[in-house]
Amino acid sequence: MQHNIFATMRSLKIMDGCKGGSQVYHHRSSGGGSGGIGEKLLQQLHDHIKSQTFRTKSVHNFHNFPTPNQTPSEVVAEGSLLPYGLPMTELLAPKIEPVLRPVDFVERLAALHNKIENCLDVERSEIYLESLRSAGQHGVDVHSKIVLASWLRYDRREDELIGSSSMDCCGRNIECPKATLVANGYDPELVYDPCSCLRDCDEEEEDFMMFDDQQCSTPDEDDGGWDISFCIGDDEIRCGRFNMASLSRPFKTMLYGGFIESRRGTINFSRNGFSVEAMKAAEVFSRTKSLTTIEPNVVLELLSLANRFCCEEMKCACDTYLASLVSDMEDALLLIEYGLEETAYLLVAACLQVVLRELPASLQCSGFAKLFCSPEGRDRLAAAGHASFVLYYFLSQVAMEEEMRSNITVMLVERLVECAKDGWEKQLAFHQFGVVMFERKEYKDAQHWFEVAVEAGHVYSLVGVARAKYRRGHTYAAYKIMNSLINDHKPVGWMYQERSLYCFGKEKMMDLISATELDPTLSFPYKYRAVSLLEESRIGPAIAEINKLIGFKLSPDCLELRAWFLIAMEEYEGALRDVRAILTLDPNYMMFYGNMHGNHLVELLSPVVQQCNLADCWMQLYDRWSSVDDIGSLAVVHQMLENDPGKSLLRFRQSLLLLRLNCQKAAMRSLRLARNHSTSDHERLVYEGWILYDTGHREAALEKAEESISIQRSFEAYFLKAYALADTNLDSESSEYVIHLLEEALRCPSDGLRKGQALNNLGSVYVDCDKLDLAADCYMNALNIKHTRAHQGLARVYHLKRQSKDAYDEMTKLIEKAWNNASAYEKRSEYCGRDMAKSDLSMSTHLDPLRTYPYRYRAAVLMDDHKEAEAIEELSRAIEFKPDLQLLNLRAAFYHSINDFASSIRDCEAALCLDPGNAETLETYNKAQEDIKKQK
Repeated sequence: MQHNIFATMRSLKIMDGCKGGSQVYHHRSSGGGSGGIGEKLLQQLHDHIKSQTFRTKSVHNFHNFPTPNQTPSEVVAEGSLLPYGLPMTELLAPKIEPVLRPVDFVERLAALHNKIENCLDVERSEIYLESLRSAGQHGVDVHSKIVLASWLRYDRREDELIGSSSMDCCGRNIECPKATLVANGYDPELVYDPCSCLRDCDEEEEDFMMFDDQQCSTPDEDDGGWDISFCIGDDEIRCGRFNMASLSRPFKTMLYGGFIESRRGTINFSRNGFSVEAMKAAEVFSRTKSLTTIEPNVVLELLSLANRFCCEEMKCACDTYLASLVSDMEDALLLIEYGLEETAYLLVAACLQVVLRELPASLQCSGFAKLFCSPEGRDRLAAAGHASFVLYYFLSQVAMEEEMRSNITVMLVERLVECAKDGWEKQLAFHQFGVVMFERKEYKDAQHWFEVAVEAGHVYSLVGVARAKYRRGHTYAAYKIMNSLINDHKPVGWMYQERSLYCFGKEKMMDLISATELDPTLSFPYKYRAVSLLEESRIGPAIAEINKLIGFKLSPDCLELRAWFLIAMEEYEGALRDVRAILTLDPNYMMFYGNMHGNHLVELLSPVVQQCNLADCWMQLYDRWSSVDDIGSLAVVHQMLENDPGKSLLRFRQSLLLLRLNCQKAAMRSLRLARNHSTSDHERLVYEGWILYDTGHREAALEKAEESISIQRSFEAYFLKAYALADTNLDSESSEYVIHLLEEALRCPSDGLRKGQALNNLGSVYVDCDKLDLAADCYMNALNIKHTRAHQGLARVYHLKRQSKDAYDEMTKLIEKAWNNASAYEKRSEYCGRDMAKSDLSMSTHLDPLRTYPYRYRAAVLMDDHKEAEAIEELSRAIEFKPDLQLLNLRAAFYHSINDFASSIRDCEAALCLDPGNAETLETYNKAQEDIKKQK
C-alpha cells in the first residue's frame, strides 16, 4: 500500500453533496431561583417549559470526551448557568432536509452517470448541476458561467482576505470574473488553467473587448467620404453615407432605399431623442468599429440608439464595453437598469455577476427584491436572457441559509418553481417550497407542496407530508405514511427515524435503534436517547450516549447538548471546553434555544473555572495536542486568542486542528485570519501558500514558500515547501530534496508541537526510502517531545523489520494515550492475527463507523471463506450511509466474481459518477460489459 507521508496531518476532502441538518428544540423560559431537584422536580420542569419553540444551528464532525465516572443525584436546573432549563425529549425533532434525497443513492448515481455519458454537450452542465459536481466547468454560455462561478466563490468566501474584493480573480479560468464574460463556454480540460488575468494588460484588454486594432479603419473617400449630415438642433454631424448605412438594415433602407432621406445630403434627426454626442459616437463607430475614444455616458446613449435602429454590431460593442466597466455594487445597481431596458445581455451579465459575488450581503440591497423576487423582475431578466433555474437555485440556497422563514426566501423559491422544468428540477423546487412553508409554520401549504413533490417523483418528500399532517394534529395519518414507506421500499435509516416521531415507548426506541444500525451518522437518535437518559437523572450515561456521535461527527448542536449536561453536573471546566470548541466552529453560535450567545456563556462559566495564564495555556495545549485531544486543543487555542486575537500563529494552529477534525470551511476561515493578522511579509507568504495549496494551486504554493524563504528562513516556509513537493509520487532524488527541506526546517526556531510533526514526516520519507534505522531515530525523537502520533510510524518500522509484536505493542501505546483512537485500533489490526484484527476493527467501527477499511477487511475475509453473500452485505451496510469510492469498487468486483454483471456495472457507474477517471473502476466496468456481451 502506497504511503502518503503527510496524509495524517492535513487533508482537504471533497464536501459531501447531502449535508446533515440541525435539530429543532422547543421551550419556554424557566423562572428564577436555584437548587437541586429529583425526579419530581424534573417532571415539574418538564411540564413547565414545553410551549415555545426555538431552533438551534447545525454543522459537521468530531471526537471523544471522557465519560464522567459518577452520576450525581442532584441537577442544577434553574441557576444562573441554566436560565432556560434543560432539553426535553418530546420537544426534539430532526430537520427536514431541503435537498433531493433518493431512496437508493447508488442507483441514483448510476443513473446520473448514464445521463452524463449519453447527453449532448449543451446539456452536460445541467446534469452535473443535479449531482452538484463539476457543473461549472461545463458552462456553455455567459449566464451559466457567471452563476456557477459565483456559487463556487460563495462556497469559498474569498472576501475574508483583507484587501481582496469579490471581483478579484484567484488565477483560474473557472473562477475568473472576466473569463465568465467571454461568450464561448469553457474547454472542460482547461478550466483550471491560468486565466487571461495573468497576461499583460494590453493583451487582456484586447481579449475582453474582442476587438482587433488592425480592423479599425479611417474615412476613405472611395467609400463615400463626408457626403451626408445629420442635424440635431443647430448642430450638424458629418458622416459617410456608406459607413452609416453599414450599421444596420434600417439605416441602409433610409439612406439607399425609396425614402426621401436617400436623396438628401442633410437629414433632420432632432426628433429621435438622441444627443449630438451620441450621433457623433455613431459616426465614429461607423468608421472605426471601436469605442475606445468615447465616454462611458455617451456609450450608454449609443446603446439605446443601436437598439432603436437594430445596429447589432454597434449594440454588441456597446454591450461589451459597458460590461467591462462594471466593478462594484454601485456600478452594478446603476447599470443593470440600463442593461435590462436595452436587453443588453453582457451588461446585465456583468451587473448580475457583481450582485451574485457579493452574496449574502447583496440580499439586503435596495432593489434586490424588486429585481429578483418579483414575477415582473424575473420577466425582465428573462427578456435579457438571464432568468434560469440555476440562478434561482443559487439565490434560494443562499436565502435559505440566511433566513429560511423570510419573505425574500419565499419569493425566491416561488421563482425557482416557475423556472423548474420536468424531472429533478420540479422535485427540488416543490420540496424546497414545502420546507420553507414548514419552517414558517404554514403547515397546510407545506403539506401541499410536499405532496406535489411526491407526485413529481421525490419519495423523501413523504417525510414532509407526514410531518405537516402531524403538526396539523393527524398523528396516526403521519405514522401510516411512514409505515407504508418502510414496507414499500428497502428501508434506510431516515425512514425509521421519521417513523419514531409518531410512536411511543418501546416502539419509538426500537425504531431509533434501527435508524442508528442502518445509518449511524443520523444525529437525532443519539440526541433523543441522551436527553431521555437525562430525564431519568442518568446524566453520566446521557453524556456517554452523545459522546458516541461526537466521537466521529463533530457538530455544534451536539457539543451544545453535552455542555448542557456538564453544566447540570456542575462539571464547568468540561462545559467551558465544549462551548469554546463550539465558538471555534461557529463564532456566532447561540446557545440554549438560540437565546444566549456562546460568548456570554463563556463569560458566565469562566469565573467558576480555574484561570490560566499564558504559560499555563501553552502547557495545556502541549498536553492536549500530545494526547490527541483535539477538542481540548481547540478550547485552549480559543482561550489564548481571547487575550491575543491577532496572533496569527495561533490561528494557524487552529486551522491544523480543524483540518484534523474534517471541518474544512472553519479551517480555511482560521487560515485566512492567520494570513490577515500576519505581522511580517515572510509569515504572510507562508499562510497564503497554505491557502493556495488547500485550494488546489500546488505550484503557486511552492512559489509562495520560496519567496518567503528568500526573505527569511523559517520553519513554516521550509515545512510548506517540503509538504507541497511531497504531494506527488517521489523518486529518489525528489525524496532526498524533501529530506533536505525538512532538515532545514528543523534547524529553524519553532516549538515542540511543530517540530514533532516535522520529525514524524521526516521519518515517513525515510521509510519510503527504505532507511528504516534513520526513520526509527526520527520517530523516537518525536516521541521524546511527546508527539504521540509517532507511535504509528515507529510501529510501521517494526513491522517492516518483521518485528510484529513490537509493532503491535507500539500501537497499543498510542491507543492508551490518544483520546480519539479509532484510527489507532484500525492500524493495530495490521500487526496481529485474524481474530485479534477482527476485534480491533470491530472497535474501530464502533468508535467511528465512517472509517471504510474495517468494512473492506471484513468483506475480504468473508470472500476468502467463500461467503460471497455475507461479504457483499458487509459492504452494502456501509454503502447505505457512505457511498465511498473504494467500497463501491470492491463491491463491484465481488459482484463480478459471482457473475452478477448487472450489479457490478451499476456499482461501477455510481463510482464513475464520483470519479470519472478512476482506473480501477474503469477496468472492472469494461470487464463486466464484455461479459454481458458474451452472455447475449
